[in-house]
Amino acid sequence: MRTALNVLTDELRRLKAQGVKNVRVAPESVAALRQAMQAARAPVVAVAAPALSPVPASAPTPAPAPTLPAPPPFSLPEGDKPARMAALRARVLGDPVCAAHVRPGKKIVVGVGNLDAKIMFVGEAPGAEEEVQGEPFVGPAGQLLTKMIAGMGLKRGEVYIGNIMNWRPAMPTEEGREQMGNRPPTEEEMRYCLPYLRAQIEVVNPGLLVALGKTAVEGLLGFGRFKTLGEARGRWHEFAGKPLMVTYHPSYILREPTNRKKRMIWEDLLQVMERAGLPVSDRQRAYYL
Repeated sequence: MRTALNVLTDELRRLKAQGVKNVRVAPESVAALRQAMQAARAPVVAVAAPALSPVPASAPTPAPAPTLPAPPPFSLPEGDKPARMAALRARVLGDPVCAAHVRPGKKIVVGVGNLDAKIMFVGEAPGAEEEVQGEPFVGPAGQLLTKMIAGMGLKRGEVYIGNIMNWRPAMPTEEGREQMGNRPPTEEEMRYCLPYLRAQIEVVNPGLLVALGKTAVEGLLGFGRFKTLGEARGRWHEFAGKPLMVTYHPSYILREPTNRKKRMIWEDLLQVMERAGLPVSDRQRAYYL
């Protein structure tokens, strides 16, 4: 119960940071939560706690023990881009830590797209559809991203799309049931997968990067650097020697598809188009006004 509530709280904090003010909750979900809360209030049998040695107030709080090993060092072989990317994919798909965090029947997710792309989009973590297909951004948010790319005058196959994470972060789930909902990855989880994203950037060598969502920004620019995504979006940063534009995740629009929200993201993408040397028509400049 405590774990589930912590996951729920983290997700609500993430949504708030992205500017979400209202969240729709199904009636059956509310009923289940009330039932769980009532069960938590039920009387319990008291058990005497063992005596604890006093800890001086000045004693530092011990850091939590790591649950993941340090990212293993690796280097890509020499060769052309397809050969190097094939070697990288084999490395990621054969990673025992990644494999251990993938539920039975699901897949590790690696980036896809044009290996000569000028623009590389970086998302957060795989969702339900992504871990089934083993490809980033194939669910509703991915379909919207494809439309956004089309609005830029490009096809999905002309850009490269990757994620901070190579597996879908797990949530407490009853045995035999599918996981419902997603949670943002921890700093430790992203730190483990980040070398694989860096390697994809090295192979593709795009002209610029676009970070989609607060979790992607935290993974690329550091935890705690920005309290809200609004502090970072709409301006240029740098990662791995590449210009990095920060904008909202497509799901930001899916939750509340207003022209105001669409325009905010579109203004960021207009900057991307200009920096990438793409033609921008008057019609494109006026989208969602």
